[in-house]
Amino acid sequence: MSERAASLSGWFAEDGTHRYPLRVYYEDTDAGGIVYHANYLRFAERARTEMLYLMGFRQKEMAEGSSDVTGVSFAVRRLTIDFDAPAKLEDTLEVETRIVDIRGASFAVAQVIRRDGRVLARADLQLVTISQAGSRAGRAVRLPDAVKAAMETLHAKQSSSLPA
Repeated sequence: MSERAASLSGWFAEDGTHRYPLRVYYEDTDAGGIVYHANYLRFAERARTEMLYLMGFRQKEMAEGSSDVTGVSFAVRRLTIDFDAPAKLEDTLEVETRIVDIRGASFAVAQVIRRDGRVLARADLQLVTISQAGSRAGRAVRLPDAVKAAMETLHAKQSSSLPA
């Protein structure tokens, strides 16, 4: 992957945490220049998508069945978000993503959105793997082996760097 493509997708820090930078645009804000609450979810979604991209998984290919991981996508099953401080027009933010749990058909992530190190929002999500094909379309299915193995490797790295 080119350096330019890697920067568009963020990066993995030494501790395995995925970091994704973004700028707040006018379209992200309300009339007062404050980020509209639902847009934090968009920021978190982008970060998770880019994390998967860096792990070698393209969601479009996975859903269409044009890769070794075929016919699946991810859907949010549960979401909790806490807002601590507002982001504003032209702020530069960073979304930090950690995998916190991996199950048969689902995985959980913790995401933190920061500005200059200050926490603005925290989101905890559980995502479920759903089939995109055949009679099981729209139903929960097991995480593909390649995805699960990559997530387990990343989770182990992230967990080993947490303070005791």
